[in-house]
Amino acid sequence: MSMKHRKLFAAFLLSTSIILSGIAMAAGRDNPKPLIIQEQGSFAVGGTVVKHPGTYDNRNFNNWNPIPEGQTYHGDHAYVFYQIPVKARKLPLVFLHGAGQSSKTWESTPDGREGFQNIFLRRQFGVYLIDQPRRGKAGRSTVATAIDPTPNEQMWYDIFRVGLWPDYFPNVQFPRDAESLNQYFRQMTPNTGPFDLELVSATTAELFDKTGPGILVTHSQGGLPGWYAGIKNTNIKAVVAYEPGSYVFPEGELPEPMPSLTGDLSGRAVPVDDFMKLTKIPIVLYFGDNIPEEPSEQLGAENWRVRLQLGRKFVDTVNKYGGDATLVELPKIGIYGNTHFPFSDLNNVQIADLLSDWMKEKGIDKYK
Repeated sequence: MSMKHRKLFAAFLLSTSIILSGIAMAAGRDNPKPLIIQEQGSFAVGGTVVKHPGTYDNRNFNNWNPIPEGQTYHGDHAYVFYQIPVKARKLPLVFLHGAGQSSKTWESTPDGREGFQNIFLRRQFGVYLIDQPRRGKAGRSTVATAIDPTPNEQMWYDIFRVGLWPDYFPNVQFPRDAESLNQYFRQMTPNTGPFDLELVSATTAELFDKTGPGILVTHSQGGLPGWYAGIKNTNIKAVVAYEPGSYVFPEGELPEPMPSLTGDLSGRAVPVDDFMKLTKIPIVLYFGDNIPEEPSEQLGAENWRVRLQLGRKFVDTVNKYGGDATLVELPKIGIYGNTHFPFSDLNNVQIADLLSDWMKEKGIDKYK
């Protein structure tokens, strides 16, 4: 190949690379402008230390099999990754994932678009992403469990209201290509120890001692420890809950258990004085589509029917005690097709806009 042809070929490769890069950026991002980060990092928060009796002897080695005498084991902490943009707003967003998930929930979407992590960084919020104790990068548990690789993904497809396997809901805000579904399933991760409500809520609350005042954003299973964290730490200045799994109520006012295909749902009772702490901060709940009002034989529909109905009672109770709680049912405001993961659905920018508007309305989006 002549020098001239080499230059032409190189130019062709460069131009093709630029075009493909531009296509990928357009497909994978809502806004391709550079992100300008002032600071980022990661750390552990909370946790326990187990110390075995005896004396450690570094000459005592058994081919990598543990000899615990005199040794320690750090576990049950949360892992936190954070990014602070230039000219950050006063209150950062702290994100807590749901069951079977990790901080990946808030990162890129299954089809490669920006998740809430980057969307809100672009809106000048500091972001803190939690891996709760015994999950993801916080997998070191002081309590043993068995991880059984039983196939279960079609069940979760239904529970997460993507559709009724193998079909998608006709209006679903989920990409319908095979690779997006592959990525969706692969973001799931197991518990490495038993789920512990007190442990998760305590580490979440402790994180706010380090961050200072901020806004807690929870999803699904993270909803219940989120309410407890809001009770434990006054640095939590607002709670945003995407389809929370359960709720707290004042002692003596716990609703009757609500039966469903996925078991009875009844919430948790807390002292009135503790519940009153949730009335001092703004709260908003968001629920997606394809949740019926009447009992259903569909697993996902029935699971979230009772959780939505109990959420209505929770909001009414908070407001009865003088609080500021709002429940947003997306179909009722003309937004259709959202799954259990509205923050990563195809319309997640629109969902983010709702949150931005709410924070502005509550006066909690101010700059420093």
